[in-house]
Amino acid sequence: MTTFTRRSFGALIGASLAAPSLVGAQTAGRLVIIGGGFGGATAARFARINYPQVEVTLIEPWPTFITCPYGNLILGGKRRLPQITHSYDGLRARGVNVVQDRAADIDPVAKTVALESGAVLGYDKLIVSPGIGFRWDAIEGYDEAAAQLFPHAWMGGDGSQISLLRQQLEAMPQGGVFGIAIPGNPFRCPPGPYERISMVAHYLKQNNPTAKILAFDAKDGFSKQGLFQDAWGELYGDMIEWVPLNADGRIVRVDVENKLFISDFGQEHRVDVGNVIPPQQAASIVRDTGLANDTGWVPVDARSFETAAAADVHVIGDANIASPLPKSGYVANSTAKVAVAAALADMTGTAAPSDPVYFNTCYSHGGEDYSFSVVGVYRTTDDGFVETPDSGGISPRGPLSELAENRRLESGYADAWYDSITRDMFS
Repeated sequence: MTTFTRRSFGALIGASLAAPSLVGAQTAGRLVIIGGGFGGATAARFARINYPQVEVTLIEPWPTFITCPYGNLILGGKRRLPQITHSYDGLRARGVNVVQDRAADIDPVAKTVALESGAVLGYDKLIVSPGIGFRWDAIEGYDEAAAQLFPHAWMGGDGSQISLLRQQLEAMPQGGVFGIAIPGNPFRCPPGPYERISMVAHYLKQNNPTAKILAFDAKDGFSKQGLFQDAWGELYGDMIEWVPLNADGRIVRVDVENKLFISDFGQEHRVDVGNVIPPQQAASIVRDTGLANDTGWVPVDARSFETAAAADVHVIGDANIASPLPKSGYVANSTAKVAVAAALADMTGTAAPSDPVYFNTCYSHGGEDYSFSVVGVYRTTDDGFVETPDSGGISPRGPLSELAENRRLESGYADAWYDSITRDMFS
């Protein structure tokens, strides 16, 4: 990992501020990017640095980007909203044309993107990184209005959802019940719900120690399960009860007025604070324009991320089908660079990636100075993505008395990872 001194970081920022804009000038072509998150922002920055002859336009409806990674730390009191909020000014300084608007339609024949404002942008290559959408009809009684009472807090947006959940946590009565409903696969950030449980428990241990967490899961297992459950037992005692699918853990209906979770077999569970993470699909822009298939996700070529449905359209990030790659911020960042290189190869006379390697690093916070991680390395075959045998790894398990220093160090590594990847997106 690169270490930046104050002087070298200042030089980097100075160089970025001096970067000329090519918008409107003679260029090799036009790259338009939909979505300014981990995939889209990375793609815009990478394109401007490595292909300065290409005009780059980024379409993003929000004026700033609030990361889902580290959002759970707000619930635990380890971060505040401004600390996970990022500006697009660094990309503008590099010459990216940042358009604050929402993409409403894609015409792959005319090679245009229509915006909600009514404007139409032409492209030569299009990278789409729109993130997820919710299946609002998957849980009876749960819709966008219900999310104002049982927040999902699973998209950054304007930060209102994660702030609402934090406020509800603070207002929860002593000895109350925090309920969380966790979806089946696939969904954004596989370890995310379990880090959230940990951070809620961290807050409650200090402020509401007799409270209870009921975690209802539509699966029988989850990412880093042993590490999370070790942390729960060591740090929070019997505060957390995880209810798997085979123990009637799938929530199929909610009653927000009476604060009830109703499980598959009709069992009612009263909660004081309800956090519902709905089943997911790709964002509407790719579903409405026919890029997604009947799974709700977008099939892509493993070496270029070009869609099966439209030439010169590449879909990256959480919206595509890329199993066994997880839907994570690091994967979006890693794959964005390959997609840009593939998309711009013929436009710039450069070589397209022939045997790309993709990485995932995922840190999770279990408590104060208590973190752990998993790393994966992936390659491509003619049939899609595969995990490289004997690659990657996971943090060791064992008693905290033996691993306290390891957990503490990984907390620092997690913070460094977050600072590094957001710099790679926005500086």
